[in-house]
Amino acid sequence: MTTTPIAPRASYDGRALIAGVRIAAKSGETFDCISPVDGRSLTTVARCGLADVDQAVAAARKAFDDRRWCGMAPAQRKRVLIRFADLLIAHGDELAMMETLDMGKPIRFARVVDVNSAANCIRWYAEAVDKVYDEIAPTPSTALALITREPVGVVGVIVPWNYPMIMAAWKIAPALAAGNSVVLKPSEKSPLTALRMGDLALEAGIPPGVFNVVPGFGAEAGAPLALHMDVDCIAFTGSTRVGKQIHVMAGQSNLKRAWTELGGKSPNIVFADCPNLDKAVEAAVGSIFFNQGESCNAPSRLFVEASIKDRFLEKALALVPDYAPSNPLDKTTVMGAIVDQTQMDTVLRYIETGKNEGATLLAGGEQVMKETGGCYVQPTIFDGVRNDMTIAREEIFGPVLSVLSFTDAAEVVRQANQSAYGLQAGVWTADLNKAMGVARALRAGTVHVNQYDEDDITVPFGGYKQSGVGRDKSLHAFDKYTETKTTWIRIDSPV
Repeated sequence: MTTTPIAPRASYDGRALIAGVRIAAKSGETFDCISPVDGRSLTTVARCGLADVDQAVAAARKAFDDRRWCGMAPAQRKRVLIRFADLLIAHGDELAMMETLDMGKPIRFARVVDVNSAANCIRWYAEAVDKVYDEIAPTPSTALALITREPVGVVGVIVPWNYPMIMAAWKIAPALAAGNSVVLKPSEKSPLTALRMGDLALEAGIPPGVFNVVPGFGAEAGAPLALHMDVDCIAFTGSTRVGKQIHVMAGQSNLKRAWTELGGKSPNIVFADCPNLDKAVEAAVGSIFFNQGESCNAPSRLFVEASIKDRFLEKALALVPDYAPSNPLDKTTVMGAIVDQTQMDTVLRYIETGKNEGATLLAGGEQVMKETGGCYVQPTIFDGVRNDMTIAREEIFGPVLSVLSFTDAAEVVRQANQSAYGLQAGVWTADLNKAMGVARALRAGTVHVNQYDEDDITVPFGGYKQSGVGRDKSLHAFDKYTETKTTWIRIDSPV
């Protein structure tokens, strides 16, 4: 098949970063890093395995034990991490281009959202670490009880391909700020920015061995990291299926603490008294189609009160053409490419399932731009969806919106909670009592009211039920990467 390339050629280093040095996998094996933009190979990447993970963990352990990083004063670690954040911004255009070519998102968002958010996250935890105080317990006069936080040690981090820099930053920033050493395993579908972040961390002054990056496949590099007896903590973002395996591996090995941020099927509930219908429509459409729908917190189940559903859908369908897939390197593009052929096939299969199960296809549903050699799917809206349909139950991870209707608040809450997931939710109403009542009744880690996804780094992110264990973001993330120690001191005062 003849393809029309739409991406510029660039040269990228796909070797692992271990103990401060870029090296090939011990096996010598590599894999091709294929761009979903136009199907070309961007570079070859080290296909790391057990031996490489062992080497990276050993480097991280040595760095932790000799205290080259954790022994620094918090203010000193802060200065290094701020330099790291500054370097991400300084190399923002390079990183954004790398992210777009590697996983297909529009360049405008890769620069403004991904680079900036990753840098902001690292800067925020850097600024926080020398302002988090330990505690003194209330004791009798014969004692002094100190309650202190200490780094857990070696932290394994496994991140997905949808927001490679942001997801890495959410985990490595609090882990590093707290004084841990880190071994990061990026997704094999988008490894390039993680490797470049490793280079910039060294340039910023993070000592060799403190931050290591081992690219590779889940079974070959991710599993050895989760099973490793010298890893003290594993932090994972990805599918619920793999997340369950991570928890099992953590228990099978050294009972390392395991933190997981997993799937979602987030309900977005629009009541007839919504204070601004146009804003609700824009948020519903924009949030599901942003990042090609490849977001765990995407509001993929839209519940609209029956009396306004037709008007809502009319407005929503009018916005769909604005999200037509286009060249991700064009600065006007708002929807880019699906990450790879496998994920595109999955999305298209779900669309066919929706049609076969009786949902009404209102827009999209097709692969487009085949001539580019890339992976592009139209923004897709289904009406007439029932909560028991596959497209309403399973995470699609693509630009597919399922629309359901309701007439009763209690019933819509019941349907919204009728899911294996509980990551996020949205509520649109002018009635404060209704908003608070519904928000409290929804089993979700975050509930947005009269907006969607406008929160920031200051609040925790994570889910109920099978959406995972633990919270990213905010000061709460330090809990994942620190041990709490009590030191009880006897005082026999002479006065």
